[in-house]
Amino acid sequence: MTYLCLDVGSTWTKGALVAADGALLGTAQHETTPPEVLRGIDSVTGTLAAADATVLACSSAGGGLRLAVVGHERLVSAEAGHRVALSAGAKVVHVSAGPVDVRALRAARPDVLLLVGGTDGGDEKVLLHNATALARARVAVPIVLAGNSSARPEALSLLRDRTVVPTDNVLPDVGELAPGPARAAIRDVFLAHVIGGKGLSRGPRFRRLVRTVTPDAVLSGVSRLAAVLAAAEEGAVLVVDVGGATTDVYSAVSVVDDAPARAVALPQDRRTVEGDIGMRVSAPGVVAEAVAERLLDPSADLAEKARRRNENVDFVPATPAEREADLRIAQLAATLAIRRHLRMVGGQLGPKGAGIVVLSGGVFRHAEDVTETEKALRTNLGAIVRDARVVVDREGRLGPAGLLTQAGHTSTATALLRTLG
Repeated sequence: MTYLCLDVGSTWTKGALVAADGALLGTAQHETTPPEVLRGIDSVTGTLAAADATVLACSSAGGGLRLAVVGHERLVSAEAGHRVALSAGAKVVHVSAGPVDVRALRAARPDVLLLVGGTDGGDEKVLLHNATALARARVAVPIVLAGNSSARPEALSLLRDRTVVPTDNVLPDVGELAPGPARAAIRDVFLAHVIGGKGLSRGPRFRRLVRTVTPDAVLSGVSRLAAVLAAAEEGAVLVVDVGGATTDVYSAVSVVDDAPARAVALPQDRRTVEGDIGMRVSAPGVVAEAVAERLLDPSADLAEKARRRNENVDFVPATPAEREADLRIAQLAATLAIRRHLRMVGGQLGPKGAGIVVLSGGVFRHAEDVTETEKALRTNLGAIVRDARVVVDREGRLGPAGLLTQAGHTSTATALLRTLG
């Protein structure tokens, strides 16, 4: 038995062929080929001689999953919904608290709407007001209803002409965030109602292959890695994925598999997306913020190099000096994004800090040496990463491990991750 784990991105379609015992048999990639992405998938399949493998696929092509959150109070239910949306791998394009602004919601062009509000048995008025407004406005996007369970029947009645998936409340009690059911519902809605509408393939085959949005698969892989490390009593997992326009940071507290799924205030598995931190489009902002946070001397010549990368987003470094500049921008991007992530989680990653820091993204995968990056992270992030191992996910194992985990092949995912880095 072999598994072909596919990640269909907007630019590249990547594949990893994994044996049942977790051995990585090979990797391949091909340019994504819209409007028929199956051509790229078939090329990767052929390169890996994986025609007989079980296919597990995720996708962020076509802009990934654009999600809007409509909640009650900005710092309570709306924030809870925002965190759940990030953990589900979504790009959050709109967050509103209180009465919904339908015009702003439409302008954000979400694929899915997460409607939340109130703890179970608590206030129902805002949730029902927003359900009424969404019904009257004929908002056509699918709705995941994850608010006050007492108001659920009436909300469903109000939204009876819309596509609605009801699930458990994301905030069942004050200070208690329960992201799991809503995250699963968002994934199901994405597969059933969104992926087929991205114009990526003409037939149903691609829709049948895709199981989740790519960041959701990666977060599942990060969570599985945390469970692997729990047996050795290591600290949390911290992953930073630096891209051209954005940087994603994932963290998961090392827990045993039968630990409670709910956590107070924050989920154990977390993701933040920094849309203004990246290697190309966002490079000038990275340098400016690094100067403001005293990570970079204002007299450094990196600002001009960042400007050139912003003006030429397809820039590929061809000389050692250019590659060194790329890596320096990536170091700053990783540090800034992790600092923001830590602020969101209150500066804590469980009782032991980070046990492992995983560097992801093309700039790190292709770097011959990340020693300077490791030194920079230890210097600028302090005690929370002081004792952590720093590794590079050079073969892209986290996404496949997440796909395997979600498909129930936990032992295979665990074995695949044991040789990470």
